[in-house]
Amino acid sequence: MMEREKMIQELAKIVGKEDVLTSEMQIRLYEYDASLIRSKPDCIVLPSSTDEVSKVVKFAHDHKIPIIARGAGTNLSGGSVLTKGGIAMLFTRMNKILEIDTENQRVVVEPGVVTLDLKGVLAKHGYVYQPDPASEKVTTLGGNAGENSGGPHCLKYGVTSNHTLGAEVVLSDGTVVTTGGKSLDNPGFDLTGVLVGSEGTLGIVTKLILRIMPNQEAVKTMMAIFNSIEDGGGTVSAIIADGIIPATLEMMDNLTIKAVEEAYKVGFPLDAAAILIIELDGLKDGMERLSERVAELCRKNNVREIRIAQNQAERDKIWAGRKGAFGAVGRLRPNYLVNDGTVPRTKLPATLKKVFEISKKYNIPIANVFHAGDGNLHPLILFDERDKDELRRVHEAAMEIMKVCVDMGGTISGEHGIGVEKLDAMYFVFTPKDLSAMKKVKEAFDPDGIYNPGKLLPPLTKAA
Repeated sequence: MMEREKMIQELAKIVGKEDVLTSEMQIRLYEYDASLIRSKPDCIVLPSSTDEVSKVVKFAHDHKIPIIARGAGTNLSGGSVLTKGGIAMLFTRMNKILEIDTENQRVVVEPGVVTLDLKGVLAKHGYVYQPDPASEKVTTLGGNAGENSGGPHCLKYGVTSNHTLGAEVVLSDGTVVTTGGKSLDNPGFDLTGVLVGSEGTLGIVTKLILRIMPNQEAVKTMMAIFNSIEDGGGTVSAIIADGIIPATLEMMDNLTIKAVEEAYKVGFPLDAAAILIIELDGLKDGMERLSERVAELCRKNNVREIRIAQNQAERDKIWAGRKGAFGAVGRLRPNYLVNDGTVPRTKLPATLKKVFEISKKYNIPIANVFHAGDGNLHPLILFDERDKDELRRVHEAAMEIMKVCVDMGGTISGEHGIGVEKLDAMYFVFTPKDLSAMKKVKEAFDPDGIYNPGKLLPPLTKAA
């Protein structure tokens, strides 16, 4: 790889000296994300246009320099950390909403747009962009596309790939191409579908075409309180089996409830084994009947209490508790590792029982927050990284939880990606032939392996 000082000089010629960050303090700011992975880039580049991105990438390609596209750094699996040095490309300056087309229900955005900022602008038009990761206050749309992010509303509305119609993409040699488009269907290979969720290993997105939707006429937010996790899980299965698709079905266990209530004072019952947040949306006509049917199903599954938000302020309070859960749990121990597995809904109680057993086995507290409607668990394994033996147990527990998810008929990631932390767990899901096919896709897009190396695909020799 090119000598660092020479590399910095050449990059400054492309984007300007002020947009190449090189100090030790600046480097340290970008050596980590929300995972446990730490690794320094050689420098940070802030492009202002697709043309600058293309020139930086071509430079990296010509000199075989690793490069990563980075948003807000909220990744939970090490996906936004360079593991082999190189260039970290930040999209802070490419944060414009380029087009809002409500008639065709489309927007065109740059990758640095913050998710919640887009939602705020769309709200003024009576529209919404549905994917809503808990980190939406800071996370960027480019990062969401890279990880195929979901959120509480993915149960009804799907994940990022369901809302991404097209993209402008810089390939590994600097070539700029367009995939998909504003139409619902486009000829040729579905390259947009390949790129979304590829964790920055195939290309760098410089524009996104996203689907938006009109706001629903009515929203009903309910909080069901249970004395057992099993009853909460049974309620989730009963609601779906009844043919009802809520906008959200979110669950928290007792440890999480206590942490959230201590942090935010939102009115969660401290003695509850679990709470289930149920949100219904749709037409005004029939909403009361629908909510009563959901309440009936809750009662059949031994619900202790049902609270219905009477206004927007009460709804906001419930959601502040849910979306603040990760931050609240962070108050309990110096560190936590967020696991992210998915199982069939009917397997939630049995899976959670296994998670509790793993917690006892390794003597490590685990708080549980999950998108119960689509079986997506987020066990938060609490620890202190200064205790090296505890850190070892954390990684062993995380691997065991992922294996449990697979054994239950699920998989190792619902929305947080593979990154670095889950590389070995890919062997739980895929055969050597499966992984070899994925590697061929990677090589077709990025033959020199400069885009986010060391992510998503484990070494095939280990799988053989």
